[in-house]
Amino acid sequence: MTAGAGNMERIPEFIANHPFLVSLFVAILMLLLWNVFGGAISGIAQLAPADATFLINRENGLLIDVRPEAEFRTGHILNAVNIPEAALDSRREWLEKHKAKPIITCCQNGSASARVARNLRASGFEKVNCLKGGLAAWQSAGLPLTREAEPEKAGA
Repeated sequence: MTAGAGNMERIPEFIANHPFLVSLFVAILMLLLWNVFGGAISGIAQLAPADATFLINRENGLLIDVRPEAEFRTGHILNAVNIPEAALDSRREWLEKHKAKPIITCCQNGSASARVARNLRASGFEKVNCLKGGLAAWQSAGLPLTREAEPEKAGA
């Protein structure tokens, strides 16, 4: 028997003696798998900043910033439309006019925009994407933010 095979026999003993560590490992593994495959499961594409830029410029994609208005005013992606997550239902009629366009949702780190993207997908929007990593990833990629006003007010 090799040394590796002897260690494999001790795994059940380790699991029995360290249930907290094993539970923590399993939880972290599940979160990692959800992070990697969650977009594929939900049908929402997670776009890198370069891919989002391509979709905006080449396919006339609509960028929706779902952060609160006060955060939006501190800096946002050029031509982004601010529809805070809490106001999504009240702006639904305006959004319906853009249903044929590719939509990219963004927030500060990607979690709120993923929820909004799933909500839009459930409402029948087919070309919904999410900016992976949010504005933090956008800035890390060296891409600029602006404080200019929205190009059009989204049904406010």
